[in-house]
Amino acid sequence: MVSEIALTVNHSAGLHARPAASFVKTAKQFTSTITVAHNGKEANAKSILTVLSLGVDQGAHITIRAEGDDAEAALTALRELIESDFGETA
Repeated sequence: MVSEIALTVNHSAGLHARPAASFVKTAKQFTSTITVAHNGKEANAKSILTVLSLGVDQGAHITIRAEGDDAEAALTALRELIESDFGETA
């Protein structure tokens, strides 16, 4: 099963440093293959270096794609993480 969602990253740091680490940690909890895309580049959501290489800043639009048995659960968890600003308060 392949699923995909599009989101806006509102965290002030974008998808860098702590938010990127939280994103990768969450993605690694699932067996599905998960990728994140931004500005025509795609990265393995389970690799901190490739996620950081996307250069996702605050307000950026990203697409997350998951393929596998737990794809829907993975996308739900990642959506909740991003929409909660990675559980951080300003």
